[in-house]
Amino acid sequence: MSLPEGKASDLKRIIRDHLVKVNIHDKIRDVLGESRAGLDSQRQLSGEDFMGALQQRGLVDDIMKDLTLNVDNVRDTENLEKTPNQSEHIGVIQAERSSINPKRRYLYLQILGGKAFLEHLQVPNRISAETCSTLTLCINFRNQRFRSKPVLCECEPELQEGFFLEVHQNLTGNENKMADCSTLLSMCDPIHMVLIKTAPSGDTVLTSSHFLDWRSVLSAPGGKTGIAIELLGVGRDCKAPVGVLNVKLELYPPLPDRLSTDVVTTQQSLERQKTAEKDRLFLVYAKQWWREFLGIRPSHQNRLVKIFAQDENGMNRPVCSYVRVLRGGRLLESPRQAARFVSLLAHERVPGVGSGSYHEQWSTAMAFLCRNKGDCEDHATLLCSLLLGFGLDAYVCVGTKGKHTPHVWVMTCGTDGTVTFWESLTAERYLHWPIDPDDPLTPQSKPSHPYQTVGCAFNHRAFLANCQPTDLVRFCAFDLQDESRWKAMSPEALGSVCGPGATASAPPAPLLCAPSLDPIQASNHMELQLRHLLAEHRKDLGLATVWDDNLSYLL
Repeated sequence: MSLPEGKASDLKRIIRDHLVKVNIHDKIRDVLGESRAGLDSQRQLSGEDFMGALQQRGLVDDIMKDLTLNVDNVRDTENLEKTPNQSEHIGVIQAERSSINPKRRYLYLQILGGKAFLEHLQVPNRISAETCSTLTLCINFRNQRFRSKPVLCECEPELQEGFFLEVHQNLTGNENKMADCSTLLSMCDPIHMVLIKTAPSGDTVLTSSHFLDWRSVLSAPGGKTGIAIELLGVGRDCKAPVGVLNVKLELYPPLPDRLSTDVVTTQQSLERQKTAEKDRLFLVYAKQWWREFLGIRPSHQNRLVKIFAQDENGMNRPVCSYVRVLRGGRLLESPRQAARFVSLLAHERVPGVGSGSYHEQWSTAMAFLCRNKGDCEDHATLLCSLLLGFGLDAYVCVGTKGKHTPHVWVMTCGTDGTVTFWESLTAERYLHWPIDPDDPLTPQSKPSHPYQTVGCAFNHRAFLANCQPTDLVRFCAFDLQDESRWKAMSPEALGSVCGPGATASAPPAPLLCAPSLDPIQASNHMELQLRHLLAEHRKDLGLATVWDDNLSYLL
């Protein structure tokens, strides 16, 4: 019997969740270890012998007895566990591997549930999932993105998931070489865990953003360790605990010789000291650079020159670290399509405490993409990263628009000197033609863009402050190589804190994932629905409806 594609995927998910719940991986490893111990040293364990050992232990029968599923009720069961808007939500889908490369090493991250989510302590007993919010855990590790299934918000949310994370050093000549102890110890990339709360209306809230250093598993017996992670809030609540997440880490295959705890802790301590020293030296340089900038003209004190920005965890980081070269692959075919994609992400300012207050908060790319909404700074840094991926000379501009409202947008400089402004919130583009104030007789066009002033421009490698006599955009020349108009920071100083792998505190940019919705199929389905509704409406008016397929195709 064949199942529809939707029901088949639901059935696979339920079976996978059940296997994780009964801890099937540990049971299989125990049987595998016993089977290997009972064989001669010259004989290898075959697949038939292993299946026979599983059946002899009764493991297969026990699982089949517990797993009582009715295929016809799969969709009804799913509807009770998720909100109606989740079926319409276009987001990141969990990456599933069809096979495991035996020449690579993997880190198995198992989520064993949450505790002490006290915000949901007084939540009444649910009657329907339609009236309850859900929690979703998103994972990013070394260009690998995963997302858990949504679970209901409770004091002890039932987050039960397992993720296989490939741990491999992507260097030339290492394609078929399994990472050893020293290589694993040198990988300072953390696991970025983002917790998203989704309301029944579909509105998303960033609940927590945590960076997990997984290398404690290198010194754990058997390559297995359990960790209780205290998740903290974001923004103004970055010091307040949200809840505790129990996780289990396991290396596969395990290391032949585990490292000592002192070696791992010493490596982590040295990395923290190195990062702190780099940040301190850059802060000293930034202060000196700022004094030099103010020495050019005292009025520079009032210009919007943003050197540091606070992320969702309350950490001050150089603004250049928010921009990375990001390639959309075949998901985005052109820079204009990238601008359209960024503009579709909702715009929302971070609310402050009190009426009318505003709290500035820049988000990491992972938190922004998982939440699917953010402020103009988040849109601009993401668009700049995508345009850099297309090979454009792109910069993020910080200034004002309208009635001197602080704003951030993107600028690209062409090889012919053409300057183009990109509005990341609307995907609109504007050509910039500077007005020469010393030549009032020459007719000059009125600017079409809404931007008033510009204080600085930056990307992942450069930071430049506007030191022209005026910061009005219509009078500014964007020849960034002209040191008399733009004061640049040292590339070496920026590279020490914003370069790839410079510090462990700067998270890598996540890859874009394909949407879970087929646009062609959805478009065809929408067209059929519109035809049906129009025909029914015209029928009520006593009118006949005839469709011309040829004209429809041409239009």
